[in-house]
Amino acid sequence: MHWSDRIGRRLNPHDLHIFMVVAEQGNMARAAESLAISRPVVSRTIAGLEQALGVRLLDRTPSGVEPTLYGRALLKRCLAVFDELKQSVLDIESLRDPNAGEVRIGCTEPMAAGFVAAIIDRLSRQYPQLLFQLELCTTPAQQYHVLRERRCDLVVARVWPQTAEADIEVEVLFDDHVCVVVGPGSRWLGHRKLTLAELIDESWLLAPVDNEPGSPVFEIFQAAGLTVPRGRVLSYSLNVRQSLLATGRFLAIIPVSVLRFGPASSAIKVLPCRLPPSSQPVAITVLKNRTLTPIANLFAETARALAQVPRRPTNSRAVSRAAARR
Repeated sequence: MHWSDRIGRRLNPHDLHIFMVVAEQGNMARAAESLAISRPVVSRTIAGLEQALGVRLLDRTPSGVEPTLYGRALLKRCLAVFDELKQSVLDIESLRDPNAGEVRIGCTEPMAAGFVAAIIDRLSRQYPQLLFQLELCTTPAQQYHVLRERRCDLVVARVWPQTAEADIEVEVLFDDHVCVVVGPGSRWLGHRKLTLAELIDESWLLAPVDNEPGSPVFEIFQAAGLTVPRGRVLSYSLNVRQSLLATGRFLAIIPVSVLRFGPASSAIKVLPCRLPPSSQPVAITVLKNRTLTPIANLFAETARALAQVPRRPTNSRAVSRAAARR
């Protein structure tokens, strides 16, 4: 395939954009309506692409169209091409005005409430016009998806074991840990020393993923020779956990980084519960060979700097003392 014969002269961004919309809509009529052009123009554009590439890009089905193997390959690269074009525009904007621009961050809710919020706070003070767009993604599959779909520039989250991917690059920033927390009215406050076994039958607030191998909660209970308790409430929402902890009737396990980087909260008290040793590395994850915008690079640099700065005590006993004083 010669560039001048088949690519440079016959493929253009406009035609590729039409193909992407058709693939997304799964129907040429809907794509034409979305693009505000006629159905024949859409059909001719797809036919021209197929002729230029020498392969069928779409299979016709009773309900519309769907990408063939060749179509999926082209669609994947189209996403990268248009993402790079968008990034180039953002680069130019940021070079013209270093105080403007946006960064799209994928993260878990605990990271959003603690570490990521602290990064945004520091950057927004220096660059008040920056736009930060957050997308919550809990599992590695969701995190990789937002990167591969170019919906996020980078992801800040805990690294799960055995989740290495060939197209994903991971940079560990710090090791996080977890602690057992309750509300200010809990009957467990005042104990000098506790074990997980003593708390196993309490009303636990858990995340749906906590029963899966690899999750911090699963690994900690397994290391203690216990099974993960049956959660009374299953939710990823940190706000839900904080609201229910305030009643004094529930327990939860949260990352220490929420207390280290997040705002002080009188609704969270750390119990002196001895947990099996565990390390929960928090990392910046990006797509390999994808050029980050200057703003995304600035976000990453700030994350690296903040990860090295002690904010509040991070061991469970010290956190307990600090929380008790609030």
